[in-house]
Amino acid sequence: MTWKRRQFLFLGSLSAIGTGFFTWNLARQHSQSANIIDSAIAANPAKKDLLLRFVSVADTGTGAKGQYAVAGAMNFYHQQNPYDLVVLAGDNIYNNGEIEKISAVFERPYKYLLKQGVKFQACLGNHDIRTANGDPQVQYTGFNMNGRRYYTFRRGQVQFFALDTNGNADWKNQLIWFEKELSRSNANWKVVFGHHPIYSSGHYGKSDKFIKIFTPLFQKYGVELYINGHDHSYERTRTIDGTAYITCGAGAGSRPVERSEWTEYSTSNLSFAAYEVYPDRIEVKGIGTDKRIFDQGMIKKVS
Repeated sequence: MTWKRRQFLFLGSLSAIGTGFFTWNLARQHSQSANIIDSAIAANPAKKDLLLRFVSVADTGTGAKGQYAVAGAMNFYHQQNPYDLVVLAGDNIYNNGEIEKISAVFERPYKYLLKQGVKFQACLGNHDIRTANGDPQVQYTGFNMNGRRYYTFRRGQVQFFALDTNGNADWKNQLIWFEKELSRSNANWKVVFGHHPIYSSGHYGKSDKFIKIFTPLFQKYGVELYINGHDHSYERTRTIDGTAYITCGAGAGSRPVERSEWTEYSTSNLSFAAYEVYPDRIEVKGIGTDKRIFDQGMIKKVS
């Protein structure tokens, strides 16, 4: 056998071995990928009796690093636990509610979620009404307020009520509307959100005025959850006369927060809140920019 013939056979053997190894390696990688996907599915199985999953965040509209960090955690949570609703509880555009900033403080930070079809339902904060009394935001389609400063919408067995809690709100007509809508609702769960806190251990604290105005209505018509911002912190209260209160105002910046007699958990960490609604309970999670759950609680259905 000539040298060239032996060289050809040797190189051909190497080629066959290489092809075989490459094929085996691809198969092994595919198997490992399948195992990772299977493990991810096993880690997040379909939740039995889950009615709705949504998140809430507030005091977001800076367009700065803190907002992007929280948005990144919201994206990660969406990838692991898909949701299509964000309650945006006011101060959507800093510092003065200028609608021309909407791309920088809303559309770009939440680009991923918006592309996934996630719907943001907003209310007005105190910074939002500094320009044209917030009217441009009320008309902005991305906030889904449909031209109304206070409004209601329903997701299956959960009905949401968005309020204008600013000092210059049309309080007389809003409260008449609010009680009428509460009284006619046959939803299994009633969730109210506004910018200002009712019970809070943060900078602004609890509002005796709002406790007097709202809590009798909450108790009478069975409102189980109130969500707010304004205080740049996270706080989950115990259930007070049938209602739990969640502050989720650390969506872009934070301030110190204390604890009160009603506090179940509080932190100044940048964060958002996530909710899973079932027929008999709402499971609440506080999630930080490290994408980890730092608080878990439950709101039980009373009646």
